[in-house]
Amino acid sequence: MFENIRLAFQGIWSHKLRSFLTMLGIIIGIAAIIAIVSTITGTNEKIKSQLVGSGKNTVDVQLYEGGYPYTIYDSSSIPQGIPVVSESTMKSIGDLSEVESATSYCSRYLSDNIYYGTVSISDVYMYGVDDTYFDTCGYVTQTGRGFVEKDYTDFRKVLILDETAGRTLFNEENPLGKVIEIKGVPFTVVGVVTEALRFQPNIESVEDYYINYQNGKNGLLFIPKASWPIIFNYDEPENVVVRATSTDDMTRAGKKTADILNKTITNQESEVKYAAADLQGQVQELQELRNTTNMQLVWIAGISLLVGGIGVMNIMLVSVTERTSEIGLKKALGARKGVILGQFLTEAAVLTSLGGLLGVASGIGAAQVLHRILGFDVGISIPAAVVAVVFSMVIGIVFGFLPSVKAANLDPIEALRRE
Repeated sequence: MFENIRLAFQGIWSHKLRSFLTMLGIIIGIAAIIAIVSTITGTNEKIKSQLVGSGKNTVDVQLYEGGYPYTIYDSSSIPQGIPVVSESTMKSIGDLSEVESATSYCSRYLSDNIYYGTVSISDVYMYGVDDTYFDTCGYVTQTGRGFVEKDYTDFRKVLILDETAGRTLFNEENPLGKVIEIKGVPFTVVGVVTEALRFQPNIESVEDYYINYQNGKNGLLFIPKASWPIIFNYDEPENVVVRATSTDDMTRAGKKTADILNKTITNQESEVKYAAADLQGQVQELQELRNTTNMQLVWIAGISLLVGGIGVMNIMLVSVTERTSEIGLKKALGARKGVILGQFLTEAAVLTSLGGLLGVASGIGAAQVLHRILGFDVGISIPAAVVAVVFSMVIGIVFGFLPSVKAANLDPIEALRRE
């Protein structure tokens, strides 16, 4: 085997230009496939990051009605039969194998009635949170402090902002200790939080905007959940955020959490139910749509491999003809058909494998060019590169089989007589 490989490389080196032209179809085909697969991989990762987000693996389980999130505006819009999430319910959710941590919260969209002195802010989301919310959702304290136990037990009117709300209300001023009025109720700012994992989504369409900016564009406000009724005068149904143990567990964690919460609903006729956004399902649908289109390009690139394989068969037939006397001499000295067959199959496999390696290198280079010049998202797939090289070797064996059989079946006497 090693002797056959050595002879194959010797033959390729002896006819460098002819060998390169023979490999060219393989190189182009493999390079095209690697470049396309790289864009598929990069696009899929982009889709996944756009929907799943910053890698926090959090799933928001909210109340839905008719396929849309249920919004509470005032006491008249509170759905009947949906209780506040109890500690026992949260324990059941936390015990799920797919859930790393869980937290419950209230939320309202506020379009006005938020003031700091004469400065007002609108288009914000306000959250009433428990003491596990920031850890579960991946927030860290930038300045000041987080909520402490006495904030909940003493129903303190304290507030935490995110960076966006802080800049909007206070500009360059330090917000700590300042008082903000929310619907006429004064709250003291005790901290500013920011996301531990920064995520900057690529906004290229209206759909991207709504996917990534579901919260108020002017920031987020957080108060202790115990203080929620101070502003709104009554308890409200809560939503739950769960942090899944892995990205792959997000869908299952969300569904199981929704099932537990729905069992607590006492009004069985209510159309308002808990549900989790199937982010992985959305990812899969978009990826399948992109993959369907890109796989058509892969098949087109595969035609180049077919042409390259035919070129290999042609050059191997020429090689058999050129080396007729060599084959006849080997057979006259006792070489069996299997030896001759193995030699020519090895030569064809080495030729196409070398073309495959060059094709992979060219494909990776082409992918990087697409990324740098055209801005395409690319991701190099090692398995795809390995499969491409193996496939190119198979092409050499398949298309080199007929010439190899022809060489193995040559009559030694006729072969020597031709010389």
